[in-house]
Amino acid sequence: MKSRLMAGPSITNLEREIVLDAMKEENWYDGRYFYVEKFEKEFAKFHDRKYALMTPNCTQAIYLLLASLGIKKGDEIIVPDCTWTGSIAAIPFCNAKPIFCDIEEKNWCLNPESVLKNITEKTKAIIAVDLYGNMPDMNSLEKISKEYSIPLIEDSAEALGSKYKNIRAGKFGIGSVFSFHSTKTITTGEGGMLLLDDDKLFQKAKFYRDCGRSDTEPYRVLEPSLKHMPDNLHAALGYAQFLRLNEIVDKKRWIFQEYKKNLGKIPDLQFNEESDNVYNGVWATSLIFGKSYNLNKHEIMKELESLGLPTRPFFYPLSSLPAYSKYKTGSKKKNPISYDVSSRGITLPSALILTEKEITEYCDGIKKVLKIQ
Repeated sequence: MKSRLMAGPSITNLEREIVLDAMKEENWYDGRYFYVEKFEKEFAKFHDRKYALMTPNCTQAIYLLLASLGIKKGDEIIVPDCTWTGSIAAIPFCNAKPIFCDIEEKNWCLNPESVLKNITEKTKAIIAVDLYGNMPDMNSLEKISKEYSIPLIEDSAEALGSKYKNIRAGKFGIGSVFSFHSTKTITTGEGGMLLLDDDKLFQKAKFYRDCGRSDTEPYRVLEPSLKHMPDNLHAALGYAQFLRLNEIVDKKRWIFQEYKKNLGKIPDLQFNEESDNVYNGVWATSLIFGKSYNLNKHEIMKELESLGLPTRPFFYPLSSLPAYSKYKTGSKKKNPISYDVSSRGITLPSALILTEKEITEYCDGIKKVLKIQ
């Protein structure tokens, strides 16, 4: 049963009441998208963005943005090698090519120097991922974006509540995306959000979201497009969760701080970054074991599992996985930090139902694996 602690939401009577309100008969007729529009408006305002478009999941939000930018066959999109597939899965569906770049050791996010080395005349976008709530060097990435006239996209799926230099995650680049999967900071069960400031880009994304049909003649389809529309019930849950955002982020940060309280004095361990520049919403507390322990993540996870303490692996370098092997744009030699950090990292239980006792039990297990009294 410990696996249920890995990730999951906090659901209260507030969520139940608002979802039940969305279930009322009148809201199936007169308010079909009432909570979708309410959630979009408040979420955009919170992140100081002009527009928001809710989607069935975050991957579709990224696809809508790439499609709206006109990404096509032969184009190259720079991405971090170490992230979840959802960050880049839309690229092949635009017939474009992901270019895997290395991450920084301090924040596990896209390395600006690696980006510069990989820019070509075919580079049409850069996707920066706020991994595990961490934030990349946004100043440098935005400078590169401006200098080379390459759109920067911020994947903030894991960073709701994080800030870089007191600017909220989700405010950077030409557009940003969020995830409301059941494991994320707030949830709609499944769901995503695309945030934009550009009027034309918003209109294009909105057009593609709903089958490419005319605004004025609803059955007149102007371009073929899949449907990426959300629904009112999921939006009602998301809106209710959003009303509790401060409380939920506080709990995420409490979980992170409890782990650090128990393990922070142990040498050669690295947690999610917090610095003068970064306030971390800590979607999931992750841990990198220093080289001095001479352990890889699979050995650590196996030993913890034997103690009845399941964990998850740190994300794999995508260039190491079968799904992306044909692109041959990343490797252990090219992106050594991605491969090294991933090999020594695990993700700890981060469900919002975690208790102090359960966190302590995990920390005691880690100490046992490391042979620390």
